[in-house]
Amino acid sequence: MNFFKRIFSSEKKETLDKGLEQTKTSFFSKLTKAVAGKSTVDEEVLDNLEEVLVSSDVGVKTTLKIIDRIEDRVAKDKYLGTEELNKILREEIAGLLSETNTGEATEFEVPTNKKPYVIMVVGVNGVGKTTTIGKLAYQFKKAGHKVVLGAADTFRAAAIDQLQIWADRVGVSIVKQQMGSDPASVAFDTLQSAVTQGADVVIIDTAGRLHNKVNLMNELTKVKRVMQKVVGDAPHDVLLVLDGSTGQNAFEQAKEFTAATEVSCLAVTKLDGTAKGGVVIGISDQFQIPVKYIGVGEGIEDLQVFNKYEFVDSFFK
Repeated sequence: MNFFKRIFSSEKKETLDKGLEQTKTSFFSKLTKAVAGKSTVDEEVLDNLEEVLVSSDVGVKTTLKIIDRIEDRVAKDKYLGTEELNKILREEIAGLLSETNTGEATEFEVPTNKKPYVIMVVGVNGVGKTTTIGKLAYQFKKAGHKVVLGAADTFRAAAIDQLQIWADRVGVSIVKQQMGSDPASVAFDTLQSAVTQGADVVIIDTAGRLHNKVNLMNELTKVKRVMQKVVGDAPHDVLLVLDGSTGQNAFEQAKEFTAATEVSCLAVTKLDGTAKGGVVIGISDQFQIPVKYIGVGEGIEDLQVFNKYEFVDSFFK
């Protein structure tokens, strides 16, 4: 696993290290207690490790997968010292993340064969959805792309106002209608405007209601269908935004939204200031959906493209 020897961009890596500090401290504090007084990895150590992983919001299914892999290595090596456990865990978690997150993107990339590149953003209210859209718009604009935002979360006036604030802050176009308007109509207008302007990227916000999954499914399906009248293969990505600080609740939200629509990638926000960063590992593995972006701070630059090597390096540093 020579990818641990990679050299990472210092400023971005420092922000990531700082953002994952609480998760790392909590995890290794528990891990130290789990192996206290033990020199070899035995059944008791594995039971304790299972408890550590579950309590670190890695999730039960992913935890059992990691434990099974470590058990296989214990069986092969016969004598496995507890001092090697850190290295083994690091390798197995990196291996799990590699199965879902197959790319090695380090920058905010736009597919060259998609113009405009259309992203539909879904997620419940309060997870940082609007902030993620604003920060994405900033990063794409910074990379030289023309960006248009669509305020299709017409259920709340605050959502439209918040998106307008971000559009003004970043300096990008926004298409909006009155609160209560048909979200699909907003999406249609947004894509028409984007095509007319020759935009490179379109980011469509959608309502974050989960109280009725059937209604949500119907609404998102309609938004997609109407967008395709303007751009035949839109949306190119359906980005689900999850609040990493909610731990297991993020799993439930992922379950609901993946049942309601075809989610193609994830953004996990608010990883700074929480000890629940293990949720990134579990959600990525359990839903087999790549994590594309992570939020590790409040600054406009603190939305990062998720890189599995950097993440594992920061987690186990």
